[in-house]
Amino acid sequence: MNEDVEPQPGHTGPPPGVPVKRLHFQLPDLPRVRQYAEDEAREAGMAEDAVADFVIAINEVATNAVTHGGDHAVLRMWPAGGDLVVEIHDNGTWKPGPLPGAVGGMGLWVARLLASELTVHTGGPGSTVVMRFPGKA
Repeated sequence: MNEDVEPQPGHTGPPPGVPVKRLHFQLPDLPRVRQYAEDEAREAGMAEDAVADFVIAINEVATNAVTHGGDHAVLRMWPAGGDLVVEIHDNGTWKPGPLPGAVGGMGLWVARLLASELTVHTGGPGSTVVMRFPGKA
């Protein structure tokens, strides 16, 4: 676990002993985040037709983190029972989603559609989005 990003109250991180991959990023790093997500999905054995959706979901949440949550964020990823769990944490505070008729602000909604599970944790230490995706094909 990264000592400078503690899980929020009520949030469950990776089980002890599970290898956790970590990537610190800022807005200019988003292309690197997408490539990292794609590489990790393939390494985890994700079905090839699911990789693009995985990258889209990660990109949407990562973009939100560094445009609305602060100037930097941390992505953590670990295997869990054949799935791949991704956590993105920033130091921002939660703001409700798009208003009816909005032309933007759909990133979290898109990620929720693409992930098999998505939770948002907010509070004093920032915002954390945790997504779960089927891992092995």
